[in-house]
Amino acid sequence: MDLHLVDIIISLLTLTAMEIVLGIDNIVFLSIVVGKLPKEQQASGRTIGLLAALGFRIGLLFTVSWLASLTNGLFQVGNFTVTGRDLIMLGGGLFLIAKSTSEIHHKMEEGETDLDTGSSPSFFNVIVQVIILDIIFSVDSIITAVGLSGNLMVMVLAVIISLVIMLIFSGKVSDFINEHPTMKILALSFLIMIGVMLFADGLHFHIPKGYIYFSMAFSLLVEFINMRVRKVNQSP
Repeated sequence: MDLHLVDIIISLLTLTAMEIVLGIDNIVFLSIVVGKLPKEQQASGRTIGLLAALGFRIGLLFTVSWLASLTNGLFQVGNFTVTGRDLIMLGGGLFLIAKSTSEIHHKMEEGETDLDTGSSPSFFNVIVQVIILDIIFSVDSIITAVGLSGNLMVMVLAVIISLVIMLIFSGKVSDFINEHPTMKILALSFLIMIGVMLFADGLHFHIPKGYIYFSMAFSLLVEFINMRVRKVNQSP
């Protein structure tokens, strides 16, 4: 097999895996936001949200030169140089923290029943929220993809494959999160943690993503064990 073709395949598999891993955050947020829509609108909300995400990510790939400029300094605050990427990370981190904290507050203060019977957000509002957050997540993942591969078609194909995979599994993830209240709180806590990571990244304080994903995996394992224990205790 041609070595150049082998390099392309390896690059494609690597980028696809990276996009899927980085897209986990997006699926969690998508599941929670879309879960507030009426049941009959949730599937179309997930589909439109992810297709819009696909369009934005491919569009960003075709503006590689603009993406590169985001790492250039815009202004300085003392010895701290602020870039366009920093502003996006800071704003996105604050948005995630505020949104997730607000959702947890409603859960704790009003309860699940009151929240469900309240006014649902509009379909357009939900899609806008999904697009805004996807832009925030896309900037970092696309900049990383550009650094890993200089082949535009490989990057576009990796984004398409990863979004198709997320589209296939997003429904099951969304239903699982929304059917288990404790899992929903855990997912919101994950989003707060991711928001803190984005905000810290905007301040040039890098928190290795491996620590974040390990914490998420460990918390999920503990919650699955708790769910199993509750199920055993409830059985006759």
